[in-house]
Amino acid sequence: MREELIVSGRMNPHIDPQLEIWEWHIPAYLFLGGLAAGILFFASYFFIKGKSDEYPTAVKLAPIFTPLLIGLGLVFLFLDLKHKLYFWRLYTAFKIESPMSWGAWTLMAIMPLSGIWAALNIKTLFPKWDWKFDVVKDAIKVLEDYKTPIAWAMMILSVILGIYTGILLSAFNARPLWNTSILGPLFLVSGMSTGAAAIIILSKSKAERHTFARIDLLLIAIELFLIIHMFMGFRASSQVQIDASAMFLGGQFTAVFWVLVVGFGLLIPAALEVMEMRNKKVPYMVAPALVLFGGLLFRFIMAYAGQMSRWLY
Repeated sequence: MREELIVSGRMNPHIDPQLEIWEWHIPAYLFLGGLAAGILFFASYFFIKGKSDEYPTAVKLAPIFTPLLIGLGLVFLFLDLKHKLYFWRLYTAFKIESPMSWGAWTLMAIMPLSGIWAALNIKTLFPKWDWKFDVVKDAIKVLEDYKTPIAWAMMILSVILGIYTGILLSAFNARPLWNTSILGPLFLVSGMSTGAAAIIILSKSKAERHTFARIDLLLIAIELFLIIHMFMGFRASSQVQIDASAMFLGGQFTAVFWVLVVGFGLLIPAALEVMEMRNKKVPYMVAPALVLFGGLLFRFIMAYAGQMSRWLY
């Protein structure tokens, strides 16, 4: 009988994080959170600018879906928890240095605000909607007078939520691929891009679609800038981050990232949006659908690849 000595315990279950530690729940949650943040940002921004009638889909229609998006994301997050009965302990304290604490309290604040905003605009989607109880009707009338402060709070919280979806990963210093300050802004811009894409899909106004296509073009350009500089930072950093970036520069994630995320998720949608704005015959839903696909795939790749990166090789 041959004996083999175990010289490292790193491959033991739950010692060196494997792909099954964070499965599909987390990237799906990050995508839905970023998408909701993008939609709420544009809704609040254009309301504050007094352009509700000019961009009704952005201000009134699209935000109606955000409570569902955030709620579904929270369900995914809850399913991922190991000790589900103790989730409430996140709300017994606030630690300013903890991204998890920031995220928990931000979600607690933005969830009811998004629900209020949806209730104030529900007749945009359902014109015959009628609140059955007088107390609800009275509350809606009161809240109508506070739409501006609600919009300001929602805009600030949406930015925090968008950044948090990236900082949640970058706070894990033990994962070299995640250990970069660019992830926060990158996930924020990506979330705003997916939010603009969702508004384009829902809008029936050509002028509104063209406006958000221009916004999305700018966001795609910023996203490409941040992606390039993220990899430039990796290549100029320590050996472990060089090795982590190698997964995207000749490694196992090269094709799926540069072809599907960057190519189909950013470059092709940008080209299609330019063509549509020049009145070329292009189905207007294709570009935003690709943006949403690219944003979702980007988060899955970053979540899985990040867990594969490590300090000891």
